[in-house]
Amino acid sequence: MSKIRLGIIGGGGDSLIGVVHRIASQMFDKYEIIGGVFNANWEKNFDFAKTIGLSSDRIYKDCENLIDEELKLPEDKRMEVISILTPNFLHFPMAKKLIQNGFNIICEKPLTTTYEEALELEVLQKEKETVFAVTYTYTGYPMVRQMKDMIRRGVLGTIQKVDLQYYQGWINPVIHNPQERSKVWRLDPKKSGLSCCIGDIGTHAFNMLEYLTGMEVKKLLADLNYMYKDNPLDVDGTILIRMSEYCKGVIRASQIATAEENNFTVQIYGSEGSLKWRQENPNELIHLTENLPMQVLKPGNNYLSEFSLDSSKIPPGHPEGIFDSMGNIYNGVAKALRNKEFDEGAFPNLKGGVRGMLFIEKVIASNNKGNIWVEL
Repeated sequence: MSKIRLGIIGGGGDSLIGVVHRIASQMFDKYEIIGGVFNANWEKNFDFAKTIGLSSDRIYKDCENLIDEELKLPEDKRMEVISILTPNFLHFPMAKKLIQNGFNIICEKPLTTTYEEALELEVLQKEKETVFAVTYTYTGYPMVRQMKDMIRRGVLGTIQKVDLQYYQGWINPVIHNPQERSKVWRLDPKKSGLSCCIGDIGTHAFNMLEYLTGMEVKKLLADLNYMYKDNPLDVDGTILIRMSEYCKGVIRASQIATAEENNFTVQIYGSEGSLKWRQENPNELIHLTENLPMQVLKPGNNYLSEFSLDSSKIPPGHPEGIFDSMGNIYNGVAKALRNKEFDEGAFPNLKGGVRGMLFIEKVIASNNKGNIWVEL
């Protein structure tokens, strides 16, 4: 079977996310990158595309040019799926035009800059029946998928307490300097949208929670920190959540947690046991039960679920990381595109992206109304 023809918009130059997506797409030998738009500057765009070995006739100046030219090609030559790796404010207009023209999409998060935009994409996607993935990358880790499988099989019993923390420190060196702060696009509402911290990493925690448990957050109360009155977007937040009358918890996210790197920690507590996982040590899953020693589960071992094992590419004892996690998401999308059977957790779908935007808007509303409980 021929490889899936992949186009990419954004992610050129030294873009971190661009490297992750390009490497991830090659992991299972199911995709071929055939063209795209890698930079708004034509010379940089062209030079980068040539650097990664693309043909000059599939390098386009913008999204509209890509769509126009690709539609002129026979269907069996045309891009089958397009990855959107641009800053947040470009996700919606690009995704909308691509869906309208029948393209499948892999989009970086957050899905859009408003919930209303996300709902519009959802309606369009259902109408066109395209495949749409939103890359909440951490859902691709083998041990995260083991967590999901254990929870849905009832190993933890009834979920009663959830605690997710996502701490980074990269904004701390710039937040205290107005001039440096102004250079960061994630702190610019015109490019980032309603939120910086919650939109960037808080939404990862929210998505992870609903992905793992299969439950939805019903209510939340948020307290955000902007640090300075002239800083328009949040850089830190604590969010109390209620998933049911007897299942409650907290999501904590910060980008001013001094010297933290990428400290994403997930703790899920049930009536029969609990699970703990840390993104900075992704190959260990801690399983706690009453009256038994702590168990540490690791990737690739036969005691794991089929879903987890299907997400490991190498034998036990060989570390797998962020590239592998994203690669598993691309692999899930490939199965959907080729009409093959896949686990419902194989890739985060459009519904998860829409829920993420609802979460962001409700967090902002709760905070702005004086830290009150709001319903999702």
